[in-house]
Amino acid sequence: MWSVFSGTIVNAATVAGGCLIGALASGRLPERYQRAILDVLGLVTITLGVDAAVLRMQAVAAQYGAAPGAGHTYGARLALVMIAALVIGTLLGTALRLHERLEGLGQTIHARFDGGAGHKFAEGFLTASVIFCVGPLTLLGCLKNGAEGDASYLYIKALLDGFCSIALTAALGAGVAFSIATILVFQGGLALLAYLAAGALAPLSIEMMNIVGGVILLATALMILDIKRIPVANMLPAIFLAPPIIWIVERFSPGLLITM
Repeated sequence: MWSVFSGTIVNAATVAGGCLIGALASGRLPERYQRAILDVLGLVTITLGVDAAVLRMQAVAAQYGAAPGAGHTYGARLALVMIAALVIGTLLGTALRLHERLEGLGQTIHARFDGGAGHKFAEGFLTASVIFCVGPLTLLGCLKNGAEGDASYLYIKALLDGFCSIALTAALGAGVAFSIATILVFQGGLALLAYLAAGALAPLSIEMMNIVGGVILLATALMILDIKRIPVANMLPAIFLAPPIIWIVERFSPGLLITM
């Protein structure tokens, strides 16, 4: 099964190495430098979110909307899919109290290993988990790795995450290292699903999952920059709702979304 999980394992290893370097450097960095690192990471996350959500939405609308019969409202239809996925997914995540549960898990781990509660530890765990596991490279990389045995996208992501984990650990502490478990479970699970159901998802569904993920990245950036404390973990189910929404729409109105 190495061909299915190779990218995920390498990704987890690079993050582990980055966290080790970041932990060694964190004690020597004054707080103002740690805040400066977080500001830079927040701006980079905004850039990634805009690329995945806004620019990708424009590209997808142009690509699929150019097909005969797509109509001038095709972009609006895609936007409605994105909105529906985000609203329903966030309501579902809120009902399941995903953010509170993940924060509680982070604080429990911190209490067990460090003897006390730690909001910063939980913040590091949540922030790193979202940054490492949400985005185009994650979804496309896992699908390609699982379905085709090609881990090239995830190897690129592993390199980027390794450098990012250095800065995150230096600024947010040991909680970042526990996001390795999230990488193994989330990315590994996606790769396994891709292996078991190769070709089952329509290309448009994958694109919309990436777009929804981009919006969640933007929400994460607002947290990193201390602009607004958004419970981003509650939004995570939205990523997986885009494909069933598209399937339902196409079942009742074929060609409304998948035009090619």
